[in-house]
Amino acid sequence: AVASAASAALGALSEDSSILGKSLIFVGLAEGVCLYGLIISFMILGNL
Repeated sequence: AVASAASAALGALSEDSSILGKSLIFVGLAEGVCLYGLIISFMILGNL
């Protein structure tokens, strides 16, 4: 999901360079969700 969001943001950025900030925020939020999921999975595995 993150890869498709990043590629879509880059495609939109190539069309209109004024949306750089919005695309960076969008991709950054998706990366944050992935990192939080990874951290929580390690926390769950540590409790088993």
